[in-house]
Amino acid sequence: MFKFIGFIAGFYFYGFPGGLFGLLLGAFLDRIRVYGTGAVNPLQNALREGVFLETLFIAMGKLAKADGIVSRDEIDHAEQSMQKLKMTAQHRQQAIVWFKQGVDPGCDIRAVCQRFMTVCGNTRNLKQVLLVYLIVMALADGYFHPAEEALLMEVASCLGYDQAAFRQILEMVLNQSRFSAGETGAALEDAYKALGVTKDSTDAEIKRAYRKLMSQYHPDKLMGQGMPADMIAMATEQTKEIKLAYELINQHRTG
Repeated sequence: MFKFIGFIAGFYFYGFPGGLFGLLLGAFLDRIRVYGTGAVNPLQNALREGVFLETLFIAMGKLAKADGIVSRDEIDHAEQSMQKLKMTAQHRQQAIVWFKQGVDPGCDIRAVCQRFMTVCGNTRNLKQVLLVYLIVMALADGYFHPAEEALLMEVASCLGYDQAAFRQILEMVLNQSRFSAGETGAALEDAYKALGVTKDSTDAEIKRAYRKLMSQYHPDKLMGQGMPADMIAMATEQTKEIKLAYELINQHRTG
């Protein structure tokens, strides 16, 4: 959008050289608008990556301990995250330190979230991906404990989500997980909930909700905002469930 405006304005005032400059400036602004300042600021991007990982593993530890017992499934989930990230031995040790920090009863999760917000607070996609991944972590042992839900609500509040917004995200992830488990025969109602819509929503509203969710997990956007490159595959796994839910709704409506 900006690159076309820049070209027209530059050409109008300064001819072709001005149009070329306006085109380049507009493309630069478009990249910031779509992918965030991290796309043009490698140092800020690297800082966000580090803070994202630190927050993620501390919160995972806190979440694993929330119900009083750190289960084998939760530990396995954390280890799988490290494997998918292809962490070096040194980085794995750092992630373990963060995880144990979260398990410690003295860990102040609000302070951890405040640091995350200071560095990543203006990146909506990173905030939501962090919250979604923690919800998935809470479901790792097959049981969603009330203490885990309370902690997630506290984290969501620190990230700027009110209770209604948190409930909507929670409902979507819970229902998306049914599709992740291969339950393609899941109730149509679950598919609607997975997209954050209802059976009364119009086709246009459903399509808009689907596109919005898919956009939130777009690899370029996530990397531009500071998502570690090796985590992109993990984050975009969520799109598989979203696609299945959307396809089920489409089949019902067009069939």
